[in-house]
Amino acid sequence: MNIILLGGPLSGSRAINLTCKRMRWVAATSAAVMLSAVVGMGFMAGRSVAAPSGLSGTELDTLRGNLLAQQAQLDATEAKSRRDLDALAIQLGDLQAQAARINALGQRLTRMGKIDDGEFNFGAAPSVGGPEQDVAAESDFLAPEFSQTLNSLRSQFQAQAKQLGVLETLLQDRDLDAAFMPAGSPVRSGFISSPYGYRIDPFTGRSALHAGVDFDGPRGADVLAVANGVVVWSGRHPDFGNMVDIDHGNGYVTRYAHNDKNLVKVGDVVQGSGLIGKMGSTGRATGSHVHFEVWYEGKPVNPKKFVSSIR
Repeated sequence: MNIILLGGPLSGSRAINLTCKRMRWVAATSAAVMLSAVVGMGFMAGRSVAAPSGLSGTELDTLRGNLLAQQAQLDATEAKSRRDLDALAIQLGDLQAQAARINALGQRLTRMGKIDDGEFNFGAAPSVGGPEQDVAAESDFLAPEFSQTLNSLRSQFQAQAKQLGVLETLLQDRDLDAAFMPAGSPVRSGFISSPYGYRIDPFTGRSALHAGVDFDGPRGADVLAVANGVVVWSGRHPDFGNMVDIDHGNGYVTRYAHNDKNLVKVGDVVQGSGLIGKMGSTGRATGSHVHFEVWYEGKPVNPKKFVSSIR
């Protein structure tokens, strides 16, 4: 192969003869140089992109390892949070079931207590009041639906706790009222020899109000208090002989007269069906018996309304 080089007017022209073998060597060498340049440029470009600010490969590997570790920790935290939320959801379901059982129990207690309609409503919160208080706002980190359910359940438990407290107090008051309400019998056995009302007085033969009930029985038989109370009289009366009066509160007083002996004194606290005396015929009496009276707000009333043994 001949290559002609054209020169100026003084130098003339020159011809170069290149053999095929030599030409192939030159071409290969040129290609290698060009390939080396391209590879070098690519390496430099890669270094400039992958290692900003002059980070080394070791530092990049360390950063990459830290990122992978943080990602693994984040995944573990997310998995644990999901498990915790699942556990909370299960507990929430149990609490809701418990609230339903408490509500059913309150309603059943209301029925068992025979509380009149409108007197107590377990389904409604008790009426309360008080001054407004400043409460610091609390951060809510739970999902809105979950938080709303918890707040609703918390309010329901608080309302039911108050209702149960009110119901307990009401039933306790009922029990106390029942314990102090004249409702027993002043004798263990015997029969009514004279009821409450007007009758012919056995001593005068005239019509007179008999303000109590007479229970006939043997001398020395037990005389019993008909309810809880405090003894306010224990002594000798001109007409009633040995007599005991018991104050039961709420305006009620019971009287036990003609006793052979009194077994209690003023100030003693007695229980329903408790022994307070022995049957006799002291005072204005024709034979052994107990004269039993019930007084309300200072006036005698028919004991039949209170004592179940009186028919």
